Amino acid sequence: MLDKHGRPLQPTRPGMARKLLASGRAVIHRHTPLVIRLKDREVDSCRVPGVEASIDPGSKHTGLAVFHNDEGTRTGLFAVQLDHRGGRIRDRLAARAAFRRRRRTKNLRYRKPRFDNRARPQGWLAPSLRHRVDTTISWVTRLARWAPVRAVHIERVAFDVHAMSAGRPLEGVEYQQGTLAGYEVREYLLEKWARACAYCGKTGVPLNIDHIHPRSRGGSDRVSNLAVACVGCNQRKNARPVTEFLADQPEVAARIQANAKVPLRDAAAVNATRWALGRALAATGLPVHAASGGRTKWNRSRTGAPKSHTLDALHVGELADVQGWPATVLVAGAAGRGGYARTRTDRYGFPRLRLPRVKQVHGFATGDLVRASVPSGKNAGVHIGRVSVRTTGKFNITTVRGVVQGVHHRHIRLLQRGDGYAYHYQAESGNDAPM
Repeated sequence: MLDKHGRPLQPTRPGMARKLLASGRAVIHRHTPLVIRLKDREVDSCRVPGVEASIDPGSKHTGLAVFHNDEGTRTGLFAVQLDHRGGRIRDRLAARAAFRRRRRTKNLRYRKPRFDNRARPQGWLAPSLRHRVDTTISWVTRLARWAPVRAVHIERVAFDVHAMSAGRPLEGVEYQQGTLAGYEVREYLLEKWARACAYCGKTGVPLNIDHIHPRSRGGSDRVSNLAVACVGCNQRKNARPVTEFLADQPEVAARIQANAKVPLRDAAAVNATRWALGRALAATGLPVHAASGGRTKWNRSRTGAPKSHTLDALHVGELADVQGWPATVLVAGAAGRGGYARTRTDRYGFPRLRLPRVKQVHGFATGDLVRASVPSGKNAGVHIGRVSVRTTGKFNITTVRGVVQGVHHRHIRLLQRGDGYAYHYQAESGNDAPM
């Protein structure tokens, strides 16, 4: 909610927003997510205690939560699940490189190598990784424009490598000898073994920590000697070495032993985007509080919340309790803003189709959020989604249920200009919370 000058006020409930809009005291500033602007209020004349935001970064999905913090007790107000497209960026860059390589080498016997001419600046990230950082920072900036965000909490690392690799207890660190003991190691092992049983590959089952070389035979407690195993494999293996347990599967035993020797420094590469995101958040000027994934998991175990990207974000950092969370989550999928290329290529990389030079057709552009009310025909009904324009005047609309083709532009109304994201709402996995 914004004041009449566009400055953020304290967020309100959907019911109150509907009353303000119906009475004419407010107007819609943005459709998705819904942001209203009051006509008769200013920040100077209102009490704005402020809110806080938290981030749970991920490879494919990032969870963001906006909550009210009352002396450590959090009340979730708004949640966003940001779906990245780093995989598609990586695939398209690889395809473009293959096209270029073929065109350059098809009729060329020798080309002098130019690898020495390539220089990367300090802190460089691959485009697929940089995309994750940029989109997350973009959404934090948006939330700060729409709500009075006072601080940001971020899960900077999935596990604390220093806490696991130290050979002695760390003084002054509460999770070494306190209630957080073991959570950092477990989170590291779950990510290292892809949350699957190291011996049989089962997923979605309870996993125990198992010593690859048993302690009764001289094995240590170092993470290089630990794996995750389902209950059945853990009981069958008992106190046998992995080579004896998998004597009839030597290739599986070799894979487990090779994976167990992966050094801890590989964790720094896994968390590269998390550290870059932390530095970018610090540059925004907002107070940033960092925490680990082990603490997030411990917080969820105390509050009894189910696992999801947005609920993980709500439980990042130090907290006393969580009162509740929103029943629905806004899913923002990164869809891009289109491209400059006005051609389509064949499988060899040569142009096969030319696109129109003008992107807007009848006032609509591909990616706009629209509402179509079709009175009759096979597409009769109301459809809300992203539009793909055609010069014929009959557009396609991508909704949550699928693509609706051939909708005439006369039946379409613009809701919001395209901003590079596809939106829809979904129920929170823990929607029975008192909110």
